[in-house]
Amino acid sequence: MLLFALGFLLVILQPSAGQFPRVCANVQSLRSKECCPPWDGDGSPCGELSNRGSCQNILLSQAPLGPQFPFSGVDDREDWPSVFYNRTCRCEGNFMGFNCGECKFGFSGLNCTERQVKIRRNIFQLTTSEKNKFLAYLNLAKNIPSQDYVIATGTYTQMNNGSNPMFRDINVYDLFVWMHYYASRDTLLGGSSVWRDIDFAHEAPGFLPWHRAFLLMWERQIQRITGDENFTIPYWDWRDAEDCEVCNDEYMGGRHPTNPNLLSPASIFSSWQVICTRSEEYNSQQALCSAASEGPIRRNPGNNDKTRTPRLPSSADVEFCLSLTQYESGSMDKMANYSFRNTLEGFADPQTAISNPAQSGLHNALHIYMNGSMSQVQGSANDPIFVIHHAFVDSIFERWLRRHRPMLEVYPAANAPIGHNRENYMVPFIPLYRNGEFFKPSRELGYDYEYLQEPALQSFQDFLTPYLQQARQIWAWLVGAAVFGGIVTAVLTGLIRACQKKKGGTSSEIQPLLIESEDYNNITYQSNF
Repeated sequence: MLLFALGFLLVILQPSAGQFPRVCANVQSLRSKECCPPWDGDGSPCGELSNRGSCQNILLSQAPLGPQFPFSGVDDREDWPSVFYNRTCRCEGNFMGFNCGECKFGFSGLNCTERQVKIRRNIFQLTTSEKNKFLAYLNLAKNIPSQDYVIATGTYTQMNNGSNPMFRDINVYDLFVWMHYYASRDTLLGGSSVWRDIDFAHEAPGFLPWHRAFLLMWERQIQRITGDENFTIPYWDWRDAEDCEVCNDEYMGGRHPTNPNLLSPASIFSSWQVICTRSEEYNSQQALCSAASEGPIRRNPGNNDKTRTPRLPSSADVEFCLSLTQYESGSMDKMANYSFRNTLEGFADPQTAISNPAQSGLHNALHIYMNGSMSQVQGSANDPIFVIHHAFVDSIFERWLRRHRPMLEVYPAANAPIGHNRENYMVPFIPLYRNGEFFKPSRELGYDYEYLQEPALQSFQDFLTPYLQQARQIWAWLVGAAVFGGIVTAVLTGLIRACQKKKGGTSSEIQPLLIESEDYNNITYQSNF
């Protein structure tokens, strides 16, 4: 009954964000290169009659790119999404969505005017009920089809330039697995040739903003399909962990008793099937991942190559990374030195910030340590640990933003690898988001982290609250007492002065010695609080 109700909610709730909107995955939209669906609220494209937005030409960045991708016109993701659409909805104010039918991150209400900040919490601080609900939401997403989005199973050329649409349905969880694959897949050059040095979500400045947007969309999609508007992604704080603390059946799945590469049958995740893990097969066939099932989740934590990842990240690694003042540097790819992004991503040594792709630190270390589905970039989101891992990585990004308070201009505007300049649209998201839109504090996007909420200040406020409440109740008495005290003080002062006048002056010989004149300038005053 609960599953039926949740499925019904999915149908009636407004869309969130994802890949190809179902309403635009047809011959007419592809040939006209226009994706401006009507908003259900007034039936007009992009909700134009309600001043929500309008159908506009896409404005592409003209900033030069880095040298890592030496081709042009061979990949559907170039100048995203212009190969498929060059007109989409441009939403006004706080409206968002492929039809301007929802609110921007951090806003709610009928007119998207109400600000909100939701808190992401440590997964080990959740109650048993909250933790079980999170696991159930994951499983629901894996078993309910996306009503709003489909995925492409062929390139635009293979679709005969839009005359033969090639799309298919997909469940909500796998939609995000597929998007992660699509952003990081190799470029198909024809025949058996591919170009591997390309990634629209990793190894460059957009790594952190891209995954920040990805998690926000994933979080909102779970809110939609469950009707739980207060849901937030929990995070796994893996600093100084000696092993995979969430790898048990109470949380993200324990080890299989007879096959250490698989999950325990007692875990709900043991029945999950992975997709988009066979990149070499797709490359040889010059095909895209079709989201066909490719076997169970594989995970064997700790039995990884120790020469590449000898241990899990430490608190010291994180603190050193946070001390780096440059967000990006040099070539702005995995060879960048003294780059906060490259060090957090894990291509630079977490103790020196010098690039060393042969080693995997911080973010990358967790992926390699899991020794399975998580360890292959394109299919890594198949393992649900991906979500709670990246939530913590995002919290480190947030700490850096709060410590260094960078201007938007700190994010590179030009010469970054393809797709990673500040004004580039993120692949493969529709509605469209630019990289620079997510280079800002999380509270401006409607969320915060439990451990970043300045607990000392909060505790002080909690301490004062009861006294302030009592003061409000007796404020009239306090004012009266203050006035009475002032009157008494004035009367006493007057009496003292009158007495002094009667006595006359006191000679300097009998004045008490307060301080020797020669010592006066040597006094040091200190304030201690």
